[in-house]
Amino acid sequence: MHQRPRRNRKSAGVRNLVRETALSASDFIYPLFVHEGETDDPIEAMPGCKRWSIEGLVKEAGEAYSLGVPAVVIFPAVDDALKSETADECWNDDGLIPRVIKALKEALPELVVVTDVALDPYNSDGHDGLVVDGEILNDESVAVLVKQALCHAKAGADIVSPSDMMDGRVGAIRDGLDEAGYVDVSILSYTVKFASAYYGPFRGALDSAPKAGDKKTYQMDYANIRESVRETILDEEEGADMVMVKPAGAYLDLIVKVKEATTLPVAAYQVSGEYLMIKSASAAGWLDEKAIVMESLTAIKRAGADVILSYYAKEVANWLRG
Repeated sequence: MHQRPRRNRKSAGVRNLVRETALSASDFIYPLFVHEGETDDPIEAMPGCKRWSIEGLVKEAGEAYSLGVPAVVIFPAVDDALKSETADECWNDDGLIPRVIKALKEALPELVVVTDVALDPYNSDGHDGLVVDGEILNDESVAVLVKQALCHAKAGADIVSPSDMMDGRVGAIRDGLDEAGYVDVSILSYTVKFASAYYGPFRGALDSAPKAGDKKTYQMDYANIRESVRETILDEEEGADMVMVKPAGAYLDLIVKVKEATTLPVAAYQVSGEYLMIKSASAAGWLDEKAIVMESLTAIKRAGADVILSYYAKEVANWLRG
């Protein structure tokens, strides 16, 4: 027998030598939740995650950065009193997110700060766009998203990341940033974002679930593949610097398709539902948490993701240090 593939598996040293895909701390963006106040509150639906105070978030980001994680993305839990039908708080220069950006940049100037651009945390209707008579308005929402992106850029964000799935928002944000002089602020677009049941714990963490209806008129149908390629081509044409697939684990085939369709870096988001399923099964003793996390994240990278958003980013960086 001339061909014995097992020879390349015979020891850990040989397996490491020929391994095709390897995770690194530098692959990750670490999602963090923030709220007003001085407490760091555990999120019941996402064990191990917290709604951080600004001080606590800066400390947590610093610990992740010291382990080699180069970037964080921040999501706000906004007080109901600040939510409105027009989502004006999303572009308040003195709002929560601008203050977090400034605090992070003061403490950790080399940390890459990514911000979420969407209206659902600020919208009293809980949708990613403005709602009138039950309809999620596209162009009117895009105008507000541009204001939000400019607010974040002014505060010092390195990357703005529109997650809303409104048509044309990448081009409008690029134009708005360029015209205001923020030509070096990057856009990481949630290009292929599906209307997914995997988002439930996240919406609970931010209290941002829609008050009526669902998000299926703007987030993508999870049954579709070719539509992902179309969205990727459009976002690249509109000026995106990076594109994203969300969720990741159940959509590895889409990561492959997007990777084939663009020369831009491809990100993938291991979302809250994926995280909670691993946490729950591990807590029950049914799975080895570290083993399944490393396997699932390696699969995401193997499918073609250059960047991975994961709530496990800090833990993985620590594990990789041995």
